[in-house]
Amino acid sequence: MADLLWDDVSCFFDPDLMGSLPDLRVPDASVEDWQAVLDLVEARGWQRQYSEGETVLPVPRAETVLSRPEDAECPNLRVWPTVDVLAIFRFHDDDEIDFDVDLRELQGQERLDVFCDFLREIGRYLGKPVLMDPEGDRGHPVLGFDIEADRVVLLAEPLVR
Repeated sequence: MADLLWDDVSCFFDPDLMGSLPDLRVPDASVEDWQAVLDLVEARGWQRQYSEGETVLPVPRAETVLSRPEDAECPNLRVWPTVDVLAIFRFHDDDEIDFDVDLRELQGQERLDVFCDFLREIGRYLGKPVLMDPEGDRGHPVLGFDIEADRVVLLAEPLVR
């Protein structure tokens, strides 16, 4: 059974309403949580690419990435849970895991299911919520992985079109 039904949540995946790159986050994280995400990506065999600026490098340990100088360029890790869905993790802070997805890649029930599976995998592995905020509206999640429910749930009322 799907966590969410496309007809119930499609408004939250409309790039014109939500912005094309919603903010996804795991609050109250740590360097160990970041490392756990890196370990999960490796364990699942998801295609990945780590880069600092334009330079593609092997994926380092989380503590190495997060201890870079403050004026250093923010590295990112591109992860493809499936060929057609990309998540980009950005190593801004050690206390919050931050990543983006492109809503244009998440249209329809099949892609929504892939997205929910991805959030569920991360949330279960960390034992923490994974929240999605509209682009530029941080702190107002519309959906996310709920630890108690063990699934992705709505956290806001769907917008009326």
